[in-house]
Amino acid sequence: MTLNLHHLRIFANVAERGGFSRAAAALRISQPAVSKSVAALERQLGTTLFDRTGRATTLTDAGTVLFTRARELFAVEQSAEEELRTLKGLEGGVLRIAASTTVVNYLLSAYLARFRDAYPRVTLRVSSANTRDVARAMLGRRVDVTLVEGPVEHERLETLPWRKDELVVIGHPGHAFARRRRLRLADLGDASFIVRERGSGTRRVAEEALAGRGVSVNVGLELASTEAIKQAVAAGLGLAIVSRAAIADQLALGRIVVLPVRDVSFARTLSELRFVGRAPSAAAVAFRAMLWDQRAATPPPSPRVRGQDTQVAQEYARR
Repeated sequence: MTLNLHHLRIFANVAERGGFSRAAAALRISQPAVSKSVAALERQLGTTLFDRTGRATTLTDAGTVLFTRARELFAVEQSAEEELRTLKGLEGGVLRIAASTTVVNYLLSAYLARFRDAYPRVTLRVSSANTRDVARAMLGRRVDVTLVEGPVEHERLETLPWRKDELVVIGHPGHAFARRRRLRLADLGDASFIVRERGSGTRRVAEEALAGRGVSVNVGLELASTEAIKQAVAAGLGLAIVSRAAIADQLALGRIVVLPVRDVSFARTLSELRFVGRAPSAAAVAFRAMLWDQRAATPPPSPRVRGQDTQVAQEYARR
């Protein structure tokens, strides 16, 4: 018996995505076509692959065995394709990069520019998402290079510390905390914070740092991007904890200030994720070499000292 690989691929998509409609959307075909393909595979194998008695789509024992083997088969297929692309060198092709939002918006441009200058025929496709979704993209083999801002633990992913990033507490210049020379950590427990969505590396690092000192984050507003958070802070809607690399523009305009908090460090490590056992493409190897050559990056702006922040805030308040 020879398995129909087209039917097998559709079956694997249904199993991976947990539903016929989600698989249809991902494959860009109709749901009846998905159902028909799975039914044909079940007839060929003479067994039922999905339990259809409940509302959820769950695998039978036979379906579980087949899904495990299907993933192994398609992983070998993709590895073969990647090895063939490697043989072609860097005269074409696509390099797919996924990174956490902070990395894409504020740290990645210098590396992209250098890579484009060196390999102009390679198309760069860059996407941003929170740490959790970036890790999923790498596990799904949908990207070649990934950089994240939060901790990731998965047996099939190797986490390599890439560079340090400092998180700071920011607020509106008119906020009561902006007039203090020093803030106690306990003060933050009474403040309203603007945060990213769950799954964000920035949010996880900040919450864990505060929780370690017995302080809970009082979430007043949840937004989907650091840029939106900065604008909300500048509008006086609350405090936020963000990367210092992300605030140079608003800090220079005096629309926000960095608040001096004692006895806590929000330094974190940005990391590269690699799929264990996956052979990287030639383009991925070249880009990784640039990532680890710190000369490829534009140095971040020097941190403002507290006196400079205070001066900007006072000038802004006088306007």
